[in-house]
Amino acid sequence: MKQAFTVGDKAVYPVHGVAEVVALEQRDIGGSTTAVYILKVIETGLKIMVPTVNAGSVGLRDLITSKQVKEVLSILKSRDIPKDTQTWNRRYREYMEKIKTGSVFEIAEVMRDLSVLRATKDLSFGERKMLETARGLLVKELAIAKGVGEDKILAEVDAIFAVAAA
Repeated sequence: MKQAFTVGDKAVYPVHGVAEVVALEQRDIGGSTTAVYILKVIETGLKIMVPTVNAGSVGLRDLITSKQVKEVLSILKSRDIPKDTQTWNRRYREYMEKIKTGSVFEIAEVMRDLSVLRATKDLSFGERKMLETARGLLVKELAIAKGVGEDKILAEVDAIFAVAAA
């Protein structure tokens, strides 16, 4: 995993999703000059400043490769998930921790688990929002990684869960 991003690179920032490095600047932080990445989140336009030395510790990472796209899709397709007996709020906390890691594989697990659960019972409002968040993060990254439109990825993902609901 490389940590040296250059202007124009795409990177993934946990919880916010795919961002573009729009600038590399020197900023005065706490009395010392620090190199920072200026990121612009593609989905929202939010600008984030990350000191280059902290990029790894905050979870800034490269986009996934096409090989990893296949892994993500196989996670979404797998159905060997444990029977859920947790309360919705405990499940919510557990899934939120997974999303915060920024790992595309953990986010795929959250989306899969919530989508499968939705087929058997109503999700809480928080769980529905979380499913929406996981889906958005996943679709955006998969689309950019595969170099296709988000609508194509959405159709592919929806087809996986349409089979599960049937």
